[in-house]
Amino acid sequence: MTVPTILIVDDDELSVRMLEAQLGEAGFAPVAAFSGAEALDIMEQRQIDLVISDLVMHEMDGLELIEQIGKRHKGIPVVVVTANGSVESAVEAMRRGAYDYLEKPINPAILRITTQHALDYHHIVRENEQIKGLLGEPFTFQSIVTVNPAMKEMLRLAAKVAAARQTTIAIYGESGSGKEVLARAIHFAGKGLPTSFVAINCAAIPEQLLESELFGHVRGAFTGADRDREGKFSLARGGTLLLDEIGDMPLPLQAKLLRVLQERVFEKIGSNTPLPADCRVIVATNRNLAEWVAAGRFREDLYHRINVFPLTIPPLRDRKDDIPLLCEHVLDHLRQHLGKALPGISPKAMEAMLDYHWPGNVRELRNCLERAAILTDGELIRPAHLGINSAGSTDAANGGNAGDSVTYTLTVPGDILSLDTLTKRILAITLERCNGNKSKASQMLKIGRKAFYRP
Repeated sequence: MTVPTILIVDDDELSVRMLEAQLGEAGFAPVAAFSGAEALDIMEQRQIDLVISDLVMHEMDGLELIEQIGKRHKGIPVVVVTANGSVESAVEAMRRGAYDYLEKPINPAILRITTQHALDYHHIVRENEQIKGLLGEPFTFQSIVTVNPAMKEMLRLAAKVAAARQTTIAIYGESGSGKEVLARAIHFAGKGLPTSFVAINCAAIPEQLLESELFGHVRGAFTGADRDREGKFSLARGGTLLLDEIGDMPLPLQAKLLRVLQERVFEKIGSNTPLPADCRVIVATNRNLAEWVAAGRFREDLYHRINVFPLTIPPLRDRKDDIPLLCEHVLDHLRQHLGKALPGISPKAMEAMLDYHWPGNVRELRNCLERAAILTDGELIRPAHLGINSAGSTDAANGGNAGDSVTYTLTVPGDILSLDTLTKRILAITLERCNGNKSKASQMLKIGRKAFYRP
């Protein structure tokens, strides 16, 4: 077990030697510095776990030393030593960042307890910061890789609004474009904790249950409410609430949400007690809300209230310059997740990915690469591994497996375009590929032979 190193700072040599002896007896490793400047030099050269500094020193006093340590060595705790009766100066030192203070003459038992408490507390703080960093790493702005100018500008705006916790943010984007990833990045950039990010999909919950999910209820509020229940607004207290697919929220509930956003209070179902809505609200949708307002499907006043700071994520087809970078980013994660070597993507496969429309956006690209990574075995990812084609369909859509995907290219004059015409063309192409064998063609299309005898 590593012995904590304690830096003692005082321009009085006798005081330093006494502290050295007391700390040594308590099981710590003391290091002496006879000025603030010397202390800072030592901290540049070796690992220091805790600083114990006198407040009254020539040249650089204890208060200035605290500030310098805070700037240069953030996270190292400082305990100050003050003369008996000078509590005011000790309080000022703690206001500037000191962990605690000791009064002269120093009691060895109090010195040992205070030192250990300071070390334990800051060890927990460092661990929590590391855990928070690990949990938040996939959801930082740095994890959203892009070279696309429009995407970069959107991220710049998102970083700007991250510090404004009371501002409602609206994120627009197609399904799979990364709206929740962006919302989490904003949350973490605003110093939010991993557990204080709460998301709810307004389209996935029945209308009669959604209000309770959002605001909670008290016991007896309705049949089956046998206990009090916290809603998402309560769970997100001090953090961020993401209302995903806000465009699908029922109109009656939209009116209640508007009041919450305007007054920053809400009530549980069955209660008249106002509770503070102490959270950042981010809404997300793949709808065109302006069109829904015009159609009477979304409240105009709520639209203007949530549209304070809109952010639009471009679809992947409009930023194909990001595809090579996204591929490498995803493959890095897959190498760790799958524990296998993934040399990369062949030029033909990359060409296919750049030609593809990506209706499912980044989510589809990630799933496509995961599938390909599972299929490959120490080789470059090739077009057959991807399961996509230039017509914009996948193997799943064709009903085939990885090795028997089929591509149809249909060209029909606009004046005769119809479902019947397209069906006839597919039948003709399939029959031609099967060399006129109607049984084989019908098996491929999973239809009866009679379809090939239609007039």
